[in-house]
Amino acid sequence: MQKFQWEIMKSFGLLDEEIVKLQDPYHWLTYFPPLAEKDLKDFGLGCDWRRSFIATDMNPFYDAFVRWQMRKLKKMGKVVKDKRYTIYSPLDGQPCADHDRATGEDAQPQEYVLIKMELIPPFPPKLKVLEGKNVYLAAATLRPETMYGQTNCWVLPHGNYGAFEVNDADVFILTARSALNLAYQNLSRVPEKPTCLAEFSGNDLIGLPLKSPLSFNEIIYALPMLTILTDKGTGIVTSVPSDSPDDFMALQALVTKPALRAKFGVKDEWVLPFDIIPIIDIPGFGDKSAEKVCVDLKITSQYDKEKLADAKRMTYLKGFTEGVMVVGEYNGRKVEEAKPLIKNKLLEEGLAVLYSEPEKKVMSRSGDECVVALTDQWYITYGEVEWKQKAVKCLKNMNTFSAETRTGFEHTLGWLNKWACSRSFGLGTRIPWDEQFLVESLSDSTLYMAYYTISHLLQNGDIYGKGRSSIRPEQMTDEVWDYVFCDGPAPKSDIPPAMLSKMNEARI
Repeated sequence: MQKFQWEIMKSFGLLDEEIVKLQDPYHWLTYFPPLAEKDLKDFGLGCDWRRSFIATDMNPFYDAFVRWQMRKLKKMGKVVKDKRYTIYSPLDGQPCADHDRATGEDAQPQEYVLIKMELIPPFPPKLKVLEGKNVYLAAATLRPETMYGQTNCWVLPHGNYGAFEVNDADVFILTARSALNLAYQNLSRVPEKPTCLAEFSGNDLIGLPLKSPLSFNEIIYALPMLTILTDKGTGIVTSVPSDSPDDFMALQALVTKPALRAKFGVKDEWVLPFDIIPIIDIPGFGDKSAEKVCVDLKITSQYDKEKLADAKRMTYLKGFTEGVMVVGEYNGRKVEEAKPLIKNKLLEEGLAVLYSEPEKKVMSRSGDECVVALTDQWYITYGEVEWKQKAVKCLKNMNTFSAETRTGFEHTLGWLNKWACSRSFGLGTRIPWDEQFLVESLSDSTLYMAYYTISHLLQNGDIYGKGRSSIRPEQMTDEVWDYVFCDGPAPKSDIPPAMLSKMNEARI
């Protein structure tokens, strides 16, 4: 607590222990609304307490303001209902917006293509319980265009995996964390509840024969990789050593080290017959970019994280923007063009599904690790082209007082698209046309600053808006708000014309 705040409270006769209870820097402000301006001037603070207000439906004036705001946005076509992937708290049972998070602010859903690598019968003893089902090792990839070059898939030997029901017929083998995300994306037999038929270690999966979409190899095998992270993706990884430096180095280790194969019980025929398959030609790197960059950077181990990270930075972006497909039905097309076509082909033919998860760990304020859910919500269309262009133009004419602030605005304008503006429960205003939902807090906060300009005229110094005032909340119709804030025509209202004019002038 700042020194001047403490001194103000002491001057009103509060004991030290009473002041300690008011450590919340906002609470003390509302604790002393009657403070006289002359008392505050002694401490270098000027404040118009008449403008304080509660920003929930407990304040009928503010509630009317937000309802008007939402109705106006909807009338303009800026609020739509849609099913979209959103960060979600299973514990709270609703989307977890930035201000609801303890960690992971600004994190967005990361979309993957989940490749269905089909387990070829007969099943080994530890997987016999799954017989009669279509069983897939489900690998999350950001690069579906590289699937032609699969030589194997990777599993984490000491990792924990489960066989989870997707529907009555299909089973995905992946981590429990990714299965929970899938359950909130309509990819679980029981919605929002992953059903696990069996649990395995990665060692149990090594050597499984698989048929993988687009792969030129009719059968590939699950092999061990010790650098897999189970907090990203599904814990199952496709291996494309022609274009992935990580895959190239890990496969080379198994090819050149018989002792490593023996350690994990890997048979020679699961590894040695599989050659690197050129799939993308990248200017300066050729059609085996991973091999070339690993040689150029003198990478000698799959555990050399820094050099492997450099190798990926050198090839991945250039491969996407300048690379050309040299195999498949899109042979000769730029990767940039072929990628969405190959992705759609996989999805349409049922060889893959879309999967999303938070791009980094997100914890809600309830202490719950969040997932990505496919939710039916109301959204504000901030990414709408014409609207965004107006915001960009406005930003150009703004004095942001620092380059860092301007960069922050530009970054946000770059990624902001549809923003969920509804929530199932909490504090706030009901969405006027769909009152099962509340207006999400940040969505009404985009304009609440405007309310300060006239709050003192409406509330007469009562932060709850329930004190004696010359205006009643029900008099604040949409026509009145339009007149006050949008230079609309004079409304038909029993509010005295002088007061209407005063509000209209106050907001300027």
